[in-house]
Amino acid sequence: MRELRYALLSDGGADRALLRILTWVLREHLPDCAIQPEWADLRRLPVPLGNLNERIDQALLFYPCDLLFVHRDAETRSREERVEEIRSAHARCGRPDFPAVCVVPVRMTEAWLLFDESAIRRAAGNPNGRVPLRLPGGSEEAIPDPKRALHSFLIEASELTGRRRRRFRPSACSWLVAQYIRDFRPLRGLAAFDAMEAELCETIRQNGW
Repeated sequence: MRELRYALLSDGGADRALLRILTWVLREHLPDCAIQPEWADLRRLPVPLGNLNERIDQALLFYPCDLLFVHRDAETRSREERVEEIRSAHARCGRPDFPAVCVVPVRMTEAWLLFDESAIRRAAGNPNGRVPLRLPGGSEEAIPDPKRALHSFLIEASELTGRRRRRFRPSACSWLVAQYIRDFRPLRGLAAFDAMEAELCETIRQNGW
């Protein structure tokens, strides 16, 4: 069986949740290929890197791979601006021809984790909960603050009360939501996800994978 190793260079630690999504997409398009994911964790470098092109260089140095995903949250900027930022940095790095794909969720990663009620309940530690969560249902990219929304859903899904509710830390379990999702097809139709998948498909075609 063929093998494809990829690395994810992300904005922060919580964004490693994207590994689950990216692995799923790659397996959709390369079903006969063993996908080996790795998160490019640069937090332990002695000198923090400010420039994205430097971070790309270090990711490729310390995390050898066949494909690099570069993530930036759109936040208050457009997806197009963030993609141009990534592509410009990639062009300035030491290996500008290395296969790289932009991963730019509208606003932030959590926007891609708001569709699976069962996964949210399991991540909150209450898989059999019954409290209504009222997930956005296809309008995830329109939510102004997806991280706050996900944390709110996790708190509600926990169904904790009193002191236990106040002590519950949704940020500590939000990344688990992705681990409990088995099928990411509901993300298709979201503009940012579709653009990422299309770019990935073109990269697969260009490299003969």
